[in-house]
Amino acid sequence: MAIRTLDLFCGGGGSSWGASSFGAEIVCGVDAWDIATLNYRDNFSGAKVVEARLDASSGREVVGRIGPIDLLLASPECTNHTCARGSRARDEESRETALFVLNFIQLFKPRWIVIENVVQMRAWPRYPELIRELERSYFIRPQILDAVNFGVPQTRRRLFIVGDREEMPSDLSGQVHVAGRSAKSILDPKGTWDARPLFKVGRAKDTIIRARRAMKALGEGVPFLIVYYGSDGAGGWQRITRPLRTLTTLDRFGLVEWTQGEPTLRMLQVPELKRAMGFPHSFKMNQGTRRDRIKLLGNGVCPPVIAALLGSLAKRREVSSSMAIAAE
Repeated sequence: MAIRTLDLFCGGGGSSWGASSFGAEIVCGVDAWDIATLNYRDNFSGAKVVEARLDASSGREVVGRIGPIDLLLASPECTNHTCARGSRARDEESRETALFVLNFIQLFKPRWIVIENVVQMRAWPRYPELIRELERSYFIRPQILDAVNFGVPQTRRRLFIVGDREEMPSDLSGQVHVAGRSAKSILDPKGTWDARPLFKVGRAKDTIIRARRAMKALGEGVPFLIVYYGSDGAGGWQRITRPLRTLTTLDRFGLVEWTQGEPTLRMLQVPELKRAMGFPHSFKMNQGTRRDRIKLLGNGVCPPVIAALLGSLAKRREVSSSMAIAAE
């Protein structure tokens, strides 16, 4: 029997795609951003899609009558947890969106829950409260999972709070389930996208510094990625033979290649970044501007990680059922 799934703060549908790839039935997705719900609807035509901003009082009126739910997925707002905000003040209302999930858990009483967020969520003063509330009805196992260990060509560490009403969920952290791939595997063939000379007039000074740093390490003729924005302790560049560094909501990665002995630079494009998140070609992402789609991807969840989590939960259910039958 299919696992009926509700996805809160669903974004463009990364968690739901991962669950559906395992065979789950996606019943409903909820998100406050119209671009997210448009993309979600394109990919889950059989699901109810709700554009709504959840708050502390949100409940049945948001989703209507959608029937029983076996699995609740949720990716509450992460911006005000992440270190990407630097020293800027945190918005407590944004961080409290994690608590809004509790209403739906109480309402639907799903067998399983998976709440995803940035690792820094654990430092939130109300994080222990959230865990205590979940533990009233669930066996809870928070775990830090890196998408690269699930076959995704990107290093992306995220917190997954996994709950099961009947038994303790498996711990998938610290294991290589599927070997990750390199950034080279996501790149389109040379010439697919327009590139401009790296040393063109007007190029930002910091970009040139980062590029020269890479060339000094690699030598001429070797392609590499320049990393824009955010703190970067590795010189602002990376080899394409390694997994992509964490994708963010900003247009962060530029590819330097060589043409007739001269370096050129272009930004990575949405289809490439989609592969970096572990999405297949069949996943549709046609709504919104290029910037919108990069934001959706940067805020998203890598589907292979969710598929693996659901696989581990369902496997434990099958084992428990087999043991119960054997005991009769």
